[in-house]
Amino acid sequence: MLQVGEISRQLGLNPQTIYFYERIGLIPPPQRSESGYRLFSQLDVNRLAFISRAKALGLSLEDIKKILVLKDGRSLTCKAMYDRLNQKLQEIDEQIQQLQKLRDELVPLVERCGEKLTHPDPSYECVVLEN
Repeated sequence: MLQVGEISRQLGLNPQTIYFYERIGLIPPPQRSESGYRLFSQLDVNRLAFISRAKALGLSLEDIKKILVLKDGRSLTCKAMYDRLNQKLQEIDEQIQQLQKLRDELVPLVERCGEKLTHPDPSYECVVLEN
């Protein structure tokens, strides 16, 4: 059994994050020592590692919660995981497209500003966003 500080160091998680995951039901309430310290089992550590990995992949806590419900019910099939990960991939692709559009709008503005960097009047006001 491990205390929160040990798990925190082992997984690189802030102890408050672990407490938060407990509060929102991502991990079950751990056992307590006689003095009230939370004691986590290896299953708890594995679950926290799973949550951390899923978060690193960009899954929301709500997505992770749904996956854990399936996992706990032993119905987390490859198809179910495929669907969730594929949905996340589609969301990322949409974000990339949106960011590319934003980049395409910003590049000409930066170039226009760059042309004015050597303007002889140092107080020349940039109006690139007004056009």
